[in-house]
Amino acid sequence: MAWIREILPEDAEGELDEVYGRVAEPDGTVDNILRVHGLHPKLLADHFQLYITAMKKSSPLSRAQREMIAVVVSSLNECHY
Repeated sequence: MAWIREILPEDAEGELDEVYGRVAEPDGTVDNILRVHGLHPKLLADHFQLYITAMKKSSPLSRAQREMIAVVVSSLNECHY
């Protein structure tokens, strides 16, 4: 299994610190699924924008339908997200 070095929010500097500020939860935490992109802040910002577009922007699918699809796919992938 490969391990990706993560940069914690409290250790982030420069562009990464700015991006973490945009994607952090209200309590200041950054989800693991986003932190794995910490070595490439632009990729992190783009990944987060893809999530926002897919899950929260206007769509033919309701928010509930999109969440249900995400739950099923995560379950099939044995992913805890």
